[in-house]
Amino acid sequence: MSQYLYNNINSSISQNYITMAYERPQILAWLSPLDPRVQHKKVQAMRVDNVGHWFLETEEFRSWYDGSGSCGSDSAVLFCCAHSGVGKTFIR
Repeated sequence: MSQYLYNNINSSISQNYITMAYERPQILAWLSPLDPRVQHKKVQAMRVDNVGHWFLETEEFRSWYDGSGSCGSDSAVLFCCAHSGVGKTFIR
């Protein structure tokens, strides 16, 4: 490959990365107008102390959290599945 062609390809690739980095916020805003940070702050402000405290004190949760559960994995994922509006978001 000639040096001229190589330089032009590299220049084009660099320019595309710069353009993509510049346009990324605009593209994300177009895809979703929701701002997760703003939403998180709203939810955080509405939380009430001790919501879901009973759940966090169960033996099942404690063994998962401590990594002492029957699966023996300290990298297990906790998946909370419930209907909308039951309070999953507000558990502290």
